[in-house]
Amino acid sequence: MANISKTNAARLLDRAKIEYELIPYEVDEHDLAATHVAEQLHEDIKQVFKTLVLHGEKTKYFVCVIPGDEEVDLKKAAKVSGNKKVDLIPMKDLLPTTGYIRGGCSPLGMKKSFPTYYHSSCLNFDYIYISAGVRGTQIKINPEKLIEFTRGETAELTTDNI
Repeated sequence: MANISKTNAARLLDRAKIEYELIPYEVDEHDLAATHVAEQLHEDIKQVFKTLVLHGEKTKYFVCVIPGDEEVDLKKAAKVSGNKKVDLIPMKDLLPTTGYIRGGCSPLGMKKSFPTYYHSSCLNFDYIYISAGVRGTQIKINPEKLIEFTRGETAELTTDNI
């Protein structure tokens, strides 16, 4: 396998001595969906999580990490984050806010530390996949260790609870 370069997210995990694997996949610029990533990895889409950045009127920016085939429920996200109303941030704001681009946004190593909420289904698995911070590389990691490291919490965040 080709040598995979370490991302900031991976370096943070190294520093914290948290076990993980960097897993490469083939990027399709026309299909950045998590379903494509899951197919490339030959993994269950329920274990491939996508990172969404939202903005609330009270708490400003926060992060939701949800299964790749699910949609975030804005009402549930608002409630869990202490807001009345939230929206996904505009795509043009993703890079300046997080330091990441679409298809490569990781809950680890953003420019600032934002409150992070993980869909509670992540705890059903020994490991999940999250973006390593670049397109083409995923981090395979134990969800409990990830949540603890990011000081995140779990919640029901999607329209379709599993």
